[in-house]
Amino acid sequence: MRNRLILLPGWGLGVSPLEPLAAALRGLDEHLQVEIEPLPELDSADLEDWLDELDARIPQEVWLGGWSLGGMLASELAARRGEACCGVLTLASNPAFVAHEQWPNAMPGETFDAFLAGCQADPRTTLKRFALLCAQGSPDSRGLSRLLLGGAPATAPAVLMAGLELLAQLDTRQALQGFRGPQFHLFGGQDALVPAEAAGALFALLPDIEIGLIEQASHAFLLEDPHGVAGAIQAFLHECADD
Repeated sequence: MRNRLILLPGWGLGVSPLEPLAAALRGLDEHLQVEIEPLPELDSADLEDWLDELDARIPQEVWLGGWSLGGMLASELAARRGEACCGVLTLASNPAFVAHEQWPNAMPGETFDAFLAGCQADPRTTLKRFALLCAQGSPDSRGLSRLLLGGAPATAPAVLMAGLELLAQLDTRQALQGFRGPQFHLFGGQDALVPAEAAGALFALLPDIEIGLIEQASHAFLLEDPHGVAGAIQAFLHECADD
């Protein structure tokens, strides 16, 4: 199954942001099976509940990847599976989404708390604001945010809240340090949700893994340049195949 890659989406916007990337990857390598697995629709913010459902749905011995929250979950699932996972790759995915003392290169806690309160009061407006933040830093941020929002599924407010609460508590540093397989983490230089400094901090934590930074790119760089991102992923997978 070394030729199979499962991609997990980010919070709230569904699978559509990953579709152009999946198509570009398939176009580059006809032997690579790329599938997008939707996130669990749970009203629980317990990480183990999310991992249990993903573990049951996703076959063993595959590459695990994801965007933002999806990348964090892919990292945790890879650590849980150990040698039964080919490797992990993340896109615009911070080890901790919310800043804390040991990981300051993330969203300030008060900004996230305001976001959480906004989602509780008005999920639709919060999702719109989130799409705008995802697209901030792109040359066509308005067009990109409309694209993100246009493909977003109708998700129950309780599920959106659970996803945000999970995002607030996740810290994948231990999972990434414990996972012995190949890793590739790609960041955007103009990302309004994940500071570019997180790339350097992760490299300091794990110097033997592959880390990339796309200088002029937003949080939604996978939609800005799916072919460029696919090329970087394919180069990483080929390098691992040669080892």
